[in-house]
Amino acid sequence: MKIDILTLFPSMFDGFISESIIKRAIEKKLVEINIHNIRDYSTDPHKKVDDYGFGGGKGMVLMPQPIFDAVECLRKENTKVILMTPQGIKYNQEEAYKLTHENHLIIICGHYEGFDERIRKIVDLEISIGDFVLTGGEIPAMAISDSIIRLLEGVIEEESHMFDSFNNNLLDYPVYTHPSDFRGMKVPEVLLSGHHANINKWREEQQLKRTKERRPDLLEKR
Repeated sequence: MKIDILTLFPSMFDGFISESIIKRAIEKKLVEINIHNIRDYSTDPHKKVDDYGFGGGKGMVLMPQPIFDAVECLRKENTKVILMTPQGIKYNQEEAYKLTHENHLIIICGHYEGFDERIRKIVDLEISIGDFVLTGGEIPAMAISDSIIRLLEGVIEEESHMFDSFNNNLLDYPVYTHPSDFRGMKVPEVLLSGHHANINKWREEQQLKRTKERRPDLLEKR
């Protein structure tokens, strides 16, 4: 998979692509991530990318020209262009799985007051990571990319994400490690029993219990 990210602040992604699982996925050539500065595509002599909005109002608005040119330069036959915006569909695990089937993603990070409405004409999918507003789309773009990359074959063991929260519309079961007794808080006996059938049954019960307590809305989708 190839991911091209359009941003006004490329250095924000330095740590994201150079640490942990994402770094290893890049080194193993399981994913290619390119960070593009939107200003590089501006035709303005001063590399201007924003201006005041028509009709008044506070804040600056991203201009269409740099983003149109960037997308048209990077887009291939099978590219999906994603715009990070609070007005997009609410992102979830099901959407992450869908996006793993794409060969090439272009992710546009909005900033300032917003973006020129005409930019939507070159976008295939608008995504929001929640009902709140951030200063820009960089952090959401990292979150989306991370959620997709970890699901790609060979990045992590398949078993590690088969029982993730939200798979089958259930939250994950509780997990424990050493010591078995920490400050009087003990690991459930079933996990120490070595009886895998009982362990699996306990985990399924815990998933249902936890989901019912914390996210009953997910059970309605089952």
